[in-house]
Amino acid sequence: QVQLVESGGGLVQPGGSLRLSCAASGSIFSINTMGWYRQAPGKQRELVATITSGGSTNYADAVKGRFTISRDNAKKTVHLQMNSLKPGDSAVYYCNVDAITLSGRFENSWGQGTQVAVSS
Repeated sequence: QVQLVESGGGLVQPGGSLRLSCAASGSIFSINTMGWYRQAPGKQRELVATITSGGSTNYADAVKGRFTISRDNAKKTVHLQMNSLKPGDSAVYYCNVDAITLSGRFENSWGQGTQVAVSS
């Protein structure tokens, strides 16, 4: 199984920055796409950004130019640098990973979520 541990959430003022991190562990053979999603109260979970094992990235229109996703394949980590934060970015942010386990099984895993609050 794949376990994900997120860190880096918190309270920040509008215009501020936060960096989220997610570390994958467990019986992992390889990791394909890693990504971040978010869910605000009363809303559906939505994609924020993804990054493939080759480094190709995809961003939601709402965060383009402000957020940057990156990964360290050796450390099995993915990061989300969030700049110019707005109150509308407030949500619980979830890490998501597509992995192949040592037993050859495909597994899609979610982290427990980390709260981001943007408020003055």
